[in-house]
Amino acid sequence: MLSGPPVTTTVDADQLLERFLAANPRQRRSLLSQVLQRSAELRPLIPGQLDRLDATSDDWAAGLLIQLLVADDDSLTQTFRERYSEGWLAVTSASGIDYAPLQRALVDQQFEEADRLTSEHLRQLAGEAAVQRGYVYYSEVPPIASVDLESIDRLWVMYSQGRFGFSVQIRLLRSLNGRWAQLWPRLGWKQGGVWTRYPRSFTWSLEAPEGHLPLVNQLRGVRLMDALLSHPGLQQRVSA
Repeated sequence: MLSGPPVTTTVDADQLLERFLAANPRQRRSLLSQVLQRSAELRPLIPGQLDRLDATSDDWAAGLLIQLLVADDDSLTQTFRERYSEGWLAVTSASGIDYAPLQRALVDQQFEEADRLTSEHLRQLAGEAAVQRGYVYYSEVPPIASVDLESIDRLWVMYSQGRFGFSVQIRLLRSLNGRWAQLWPRLGWKQGGVWTRYPRSFTWSLEAPEGHLPLVNQLRGVRLMDALLSHPGLQQRVSA
């Protein structure tokens, strides 16, 4: 019995979007390429979906949709930026820090600028002495309010497809049983954690290894990064 060629069916854009948002992490990864390929069809549907999503979560699916929405300079992008001038993701600060510039940089995938702002915010959170000297001591990390570190981490996770952020680095370190020497190559950092801010030393895109960003100054050893990744606010995010 002869049979014709296999029938291929294309899921409607709204169905694809619904499926993507409802998927578990593994399924979402498998759908990611389809969503990116059909972004032009999906863009008009995104504003309505964002109204239904939780702006207090850290589900990176919303971050991806926002990045697709702002990819073109048209009325959809302008309307979104005007409506969410402070950023779609709701973040707070116990120190009165404005995280809107960081959120804008991450939305636009300007990861080098986002990393610079993150370092600046960490100095602000550590106190005036850290701001004046230009870097943070590990002993200044524990008093930092959890809500601020959570806000910074949520922003990185949200707008990196879940690839970047302090919580991602914590999970990687745990998977290596706390072996710092094995963490550096996994992050794509120089062996031994040697840190430099020369742009060519790092990859400022989603093509970077998981956990590559944000950077943490390791010139004085692992104490600062250890203090950050051991902070209760970040530990709680990974354990939740």
